[in-house]
Amino acid sequence: MTDLDTQAVIEKPLSEINAFDPAVIACPHAYNKKLRSEAPVHFDKNTGLYMVSNYDLVLEVIKKPEIFSSKFQQALEGGQAPSEKVKAILAEGWEAVDTMLTQDPPEQRRYRRLVDDAFSPRRVKALQPYCEALANDLVDQFIAKGECEFVSEFCIKLPLTVIADQLGIPREMMPTFKKWTTDFVVRLSGMATPEQEEDAARGIVEFQKYFAEKLEYYKQHPTDNIISNIANAAIENERPLDTKESLSILQQILVAGNETTTSAIAEGMYLLLNHPGQLTKLQQDPSLIPNFTEEILRLSTPTQNMWRITTQDTELGGVKIPKNSAVIIRFASANRDEVLFSDPDKLNICRENAAKHLAFGKGIHMCLGAQLAKMEMNTAFNVLLKRLKNLEIKYKGKQPEYPPNVLLRGMTELHITFSE
Repeated sequence: MTDLDTQAVIEKPLSEINAFDPAVIACPHAYNKKLRSEAPVHFDKNTGLYMVSNYDLVLEVIKKPEIFSSKFQQALEGGQAPSEKVKAILAEGWEAVDTMLTQDPPEQRRYRRLVDDAFSPRRVKALQPYCEALANDLVDQFIAKGECEFVSEFCIKLPLTVIADQLGIPREMMPTFKKWTTDFVVRLSGMATPEQEEDAARGIVEFQKYFAEKLEYYKQHPTDNIISNIANAAIENERPLDTKESLSILQQILVAGNETTTSAIAEGMYLLLNHPGQLTKLQQDPSLIPNFTEEILRLSTPTQNMWRITTQDTELGGVKIPKNSAVIIRFASANRDEVLFSDPDKLNICRENAAKHLAFGKGIHMCLGAQLAKMEMNTAFNVLLKRLKNLEIKYKGKQPEYPPNVLLRGMTELHITFSE
């Protein structure tokens, strides 16, 4: 789906556009541009949601957690409550609790401090040689073929293996690990069918039971991995985490640790191959890769949107927003704001302010794995561009497919060809 395909949609008045139309979600850029131009804070009468779309206003929301709360998990249940069957399945596990992503200060900071060290710049830097070796191993598995399905053969495997290894998960469990990630993404999508919801709920309970056993084991046998650190952590050095809290943190690490990086690497390759001049420049000067990574994060924004709930009557961008309103902050729109980014829809690997993107959020909810994701992307493209020559998209003219998801965006497959 392209912006041209959604042209008929965006020519309608904003009041007549369904923001959750799969076509709009698959390719939101034209709709986001219309929002920025006509109503940077838009009240959607069809859903009762407030859409915040330009850079400065998204940043304002992020910086005011006391007004725009991240405790949206329970607040949104009334609007998209799971079926009785899904509730019954989930009841076999542990109930969801607010920890990092869906928590506010000061509680959010207490949880965050427990895992910050595992993703510190020092630890991430130490992982770079291991990540490079892993990227080369993955390329070794398909380079002789002269082609690959890039998403499944590289983009998924690199970050998924890294986070699995850091959690201490056996590599033979990788397919199950990926299935659990997909189950959580389905639950986040807001677009799942009843059957998909039920299947995802079963997977989530399986995830919980597996990791609950691991947590108990590492309480008795501490070691140096993330699960053990969480199992033996204590809030403010006093109260240990309970199982529900530990599982919530592990769930967020699992999804954030691989799903968004997978999407960014895939989108980066797709954009490069559609901009051969930029690809040549990057091949000739690999020192541009870190800035290219920032530009890809800006353009792809794997976490397209995020929820907030207002804790009081407030005003934003001249629009009054009542207490307990659901707000969607549109990171993908902010990252293409014409006021900050010139020619914002264009790939420019030399863009001077590319790093100002909000792909990882900002402030207290800045993505825990931001530094890890950047290191993985930098390493991946260094290896890929060094080893794969004459890169091309196999099925030219075919547009990528993006499963409908309110929050996350990532292509399903990308077939590429190359020579050694």
